[in-house]
Amino acid sequence: MLRVSTVHDHERMSTQDLLLSLEAAVERGETDFHIQASGQHDIGGPLWNREGRKLRFTVSNPGQRVGSMCLPDTEILVEGPAPADVGWLNAGGRIVVRGDAGDTAGHCAAAGRIYIGGRAGTRSGSLMKHDPLYEPPELWVLKSVGSFSFEFMGGGRAVVCGYESQTLPSVLGERPCVGMVGGVVYFRGPLGSLPPDVRVRPLDDGDVAWLDAGLDDFLAAIDRPRLRRELSVWKHWKKIEPLPFEEREHEEIPSLAQFRATEWVKDGIFSDVCPDDFAVNGLVARGECRLRVPVWENARFAAPCEFHCPASIPSQRRFNLLREGRVEEACRLVLDYTPFPGSVCGGVCPNPCMEGCTRNELDSPVRIGKLGSCSEDIRLEKPATRSGKHPGVIGGGVGGLTAAWQLARMGHEVTVYEADARMGGKLEQVIPRERLNHDLLLKELKRIEDMGVHFVTNCPVDAERFAELRKKHDALIVATGGHVPRVLPWPGHEKIVGGIDFLKAVNRGEKPEVPESVVVIGCGNAGMDAAAGAFAMGARQVTCIDVQRPAAFAHEIAHIESLGGRLAWPVQTREITDKGLITRDGTLIPGEMVIITIGESPDLSYLPEGPEKFRDWLVPKADLSIMDGVFAVGDVIRPGLLAHAIGTGRQAALAADAWLRGERYAAELREQVPAQRLHTAYFAKYHSRELPRPLEDHARCVSCGTCRDCKMCLKSCPEKAIDRNALSGGFEYVSDPARCIGCGICAGVCPCGIWSMRPNCDLS
Repeated sequence: MLRVSTVHDHERMSTQDLLLSLEAAVERGETDFHIQASGQHDIGGPLWNREGRKLRFTVSNPGQRVGSMCLPDTEILVEGPAPADVGWLNAGGRIVVRGDAGDTAGHCAAAGRIYIGGRAGTRSGSLMKHDPLYEPPELWVLKSVGSFSFEFMGGGRAVVCGYESQTLPSVLGERPCVGMVGGVVYFRGPLGSLPPDVRVRPLDDGDVAWLDAGLDDFLAAIDRPRLRRELSVWKHWKKIEPLPFEEREHEEIPSLAQFRATEWVKDGIFSDVCPDDFAVNGLVARGECRLRVPVWENARFAAPCEFHCPASIPSQRRFNLLREGRVEEACRLVLDYTPFPGSVCGGVCPNPCMEGCTRNELDSPVRIGKLGSCSEDIRLEKPATRSGKHPGVIGGGVGGLTAAWQLARMGHEVTVYEADARMGGKLEQVIPRERLNHDLLLKELKRIEDMGVHFVTNCPVDAERFAELRKKHDALIVATGGHVPRVLPWPGHEKIVGGIDFLKAVNRGEKPEVPESVVVIGCGNAGMDAAAGAFAMGARQVTCIDVQRPAAFAHEIAHIESLGGRLAWPVQTREITDKGLITRDGTLIPGEMVIITIGESPDLSYLPEGPEKFRDWLVPKADLSIMDGVFAVGDVIRPGLLAHAIGTGRQAALAADAWLRGERYAAELREQVPAQRLHTAYFAKYHSRELPRPLEDHARCVSCGTCRDCKMCLKSCPEKAIDRNALSGGFEYVSDPARCIGCGICAGVCPCGIWSMRPNCDLS
């Protein structure tokens, strides 16, 4: 026997965790359960043993729907009362409650037995039904039931013993058996009024035999065998059955044709504006008479991961390829969007894609970031045909190199001009080696060079050289980034060291001299990098301040604190002195060196007059152009993540390619798939210790907005109106208007939000 207590150290186990643990235990072969519940619902079904062995559950203090959808060979014993929906949709289980049951006990039961050892609540036995291929469902209640009992009952047998209920106006409550069309209700005790479509009759010999045979099992199950003599006086019992259809009162209803001929407004109620053709459409319409038509909108919307990724990488498509076993193709796909999947996506990026992932509502985001590292060794061939065009890129950082990578793959001859001695921009110059695998960066730079991109280093660009490059190249990409540290004009600001300059010196191996005490202004990731660099250069005390809560990653903050660093906020600066930083309230924060990391602006002095600017940044047109054939990328437009530079680098490359071909470029902007179109209920919850490796995490991906080819719509369509067509390199699902009735089940079951229902324009 497996004993389960759902409260540990005053922490209550969630219903989902309990049900998943029971499912796993059954899968392991466990068949006997004793559950000390604390209000968890749905305990006991639907579960089954592979070898057909019986499952037994003994439960105390359950929540709603105990035994819901319970299957044959399952027995449930509730020691005490149970709340609403006991045995809801029971499909064959034996459910015993040794106490009162809440409302709707036995609701929609289709098979099996439900024994209640007390009273049952409102609408108990409602919508019970009977499939003639199986034994009818049974609901036995020792005492009484609440109002609206056995409402719309369509089959099965119910027994209300009326024990300790003789003083009630009715053992069946008020308005029982409304809409009853099948089955039988046996009762003992007083009865109130009934609807006209049912009748009360005495028991016949067959009824007595059936009740007599079942009473012992019922009383033994609820542990009340001594009541046998009192309850088996059959002259005290009666039964309720629905009247046959022929005996019911029926109002004569004219046919549609008669109604149109005798009752309808002559020429129709809208005859002044629209002639009435007097055609009568059936209740279920197909073809052009449908009110709604389904539309397969595969990839119309962007998934949340793609929408939140500044580089617009369609990770849901990568996981779909992995699901199909096309691993190399999935790893290649990301290179259509970025040449830095390992160092940026899998390394320094904060992964806003994962912050937007739909799985956050269920457990944790799909492992998109680490998936980027799986593409680090992928090699691509150079394009077979060349365009004969020679665009240039000014700036060898992430944005410029992304643009160069894209242009080279389009067949252009690309040259990148970099002021520094090495390519890579801030990846090479600023980000600490501890945060970024330098060998991986070199490998990705080599891949760009192998694509045919020419690197020119130690080549700063001034106004004269910019003019030369514009004449030399068929198009230019401006991607010089933001390298001028932002310093506010506090008294003593001339003593401040720019964080970007400090980190560049550290990465160049210059080992800048650092005193024992340092103050860092700014608590973002750049501030943590500067603090780590200060400790590495010999500082013993580093204090990081900010005017707001630190924006750095939690693990970056923890690293600095582990080194002895201190973070303080909110702190506003008044003055910088030789002894340190003086705050607005006059407090001195000691520091012989003050480093600032509150952002950088670009140096655009090499550009001629003409390009529009907002303060220190460029304001390009919609196609990212700032002049004819000159396009802006990354931090020259606005400060952002490295992923923003990748995104604008790709867009600028597409715009430049269109320019070179004499065409106009318009960026594709897609809406995020509406959350209400997605259904996470189809997906199992994972604990953090169970998460698969990135290449195997495709099962958790909801594939928001992109068809995962799960065939749920194909299997769920009641009219078999949906077909799957294989296409060259893909597939599509289509709905046949001749069969489709516009019911919308396809849209309702699709977990990915692909199908939608639109009004039928043909009706107009």
